[in-house]
Amino acid sequence: MNVVRRSAAALAVTAVIGAAATPVAQAAGPSPSPSVALPSGLYGTSDPTYDGVWRQSLALLAQHTVGVEPAWKATDWLARQQCDNGGFAAFRAEPAKDCDAKTIVDTNSTAAAVQALAALGDYEAATGKAVDWLKSVQNKDGGWGYSPGGPSDANSTAVVIGALAAAGEKPDAVVKDGESPYDALLKLAIPCDAKDGGAFAYQPDKKGTPAANADATAAAVLGALGKGLAAEAGGKAEPACADAKTPEQAAANGAAYLTRTLAKDGHLTSALPGAEDQPDYGNTADAVVALAAQGGAARAAKPLTWLERNAAEWAGQNGPAAYAQLILAAHAAGADPKDFAGTDLVAQLNATGPTPQLQVEDRAVAKAEEKDDEDEGSVFGVWWYVGVFLVVGIGIGFLLSNRNKRQ
Repeated sequence: MNVVRRSAAALAVTAVIGAAATPVAQAAGPSPSPSVALPSGLYGTSDPTYDGVWRQSLALLAQHTVGVEPAWKATDWLARQQCDNGGFAAFRAEPAKDCDAKTIVDTNSTAAAVQALAALGDYEAATGKAVDWLKSVQNKDGGWGYSPGGPSDANSTAVVIGALAAAGEKPDAVVKDGESPYDALLKLAIPCDAKDGGAFAYQPDKKGTPAANADATAAAVLGALGKGLAAEAGGKAEPACADAKTPEQAAANGAAYLTRTLAKDGHLTSALPGAEDQPDYGNTADAVVALAAQGGAARAAKPLTWLERNAAEWAGQNGPAAYAQLILAAHAAGADPKDFAGTDLVAQLNATGPTPQLQVEDRAVAKAEEKDDEDEGSVFGVWWYVGVFLVVGIGIGFLLSNRNKRQ
């Protein structure tokens, strides 16, 4: 999902004009003057009004994926964004206050938060409430829209599937009127014999015809596989499009479409209104994750190489969510996010927020040192006791010797 695709304002505009495609294709850069005070636990310095929960969730998920234990106040900030009903808004400036009717919660922020908090552990109650809320706003076709009650779209349905799986639910068992989330995704899959066969639509257009959308396809591939944003490499690439009778086949078809689309330049392309086509870094990163998850790391090699050569500046301009997307892409495709063409993505992400706790390898070293200290302490303790008993023994011997002399 693109860094700013989750902007509630952008999606609202999309709904007004009736567009079916992904609303915003590429971030223009962080806001220079946030409209709200930045919480100390939040990653990034851009205005969090429309994406605070989303980017925090991606940041924490990416850190966890590479063995970094996030700062407590960063995870606490995310958990405190939850409303009593279980849903999450894009951002709440005053989380101490109860949510009211004016608080606009959405499925994407909620699902992303569930994936992050479930990965971190110790938040079972929060993720349970969030999953219950997501179930309560499931559409009759089995899917979800960005806003509760809105038409189902591939991206929202996919990210909710990832949340359900992360929370230990079986997505195919989460059914509304006999329809599962996978049924909703399959309805958005374009048949193989049609133009752009194998791709997924974001939503059908005004005429009910699905139009290929690369970002929606990347999201839907993960959703159809039952995987979340931090997917591992796996599966086997399918060479050709086939009748999508199962979610797995639909995922294979979607991956085949992405492979064809990426074959020429190695990146996806977006067109902002009034601008020429340009590379879409965020959606390319999502495509890498989808391709690796469906067909293995080798299938994602070309777009990953393109990102390594071109995406560092983009991530620097767009902050924690962008770094997180690249980390998740590198992780899925078997690359080292600490040496992403010479850039340490993990260090760059960590620098955008509160200092994380020990990394896994650092924690292992710390435990080893702690054990050494304990062993040294144990040895010291043993010799201390030996010394004490030796002194006591000498004293007893001295007393017995004197008694014998007196006798």
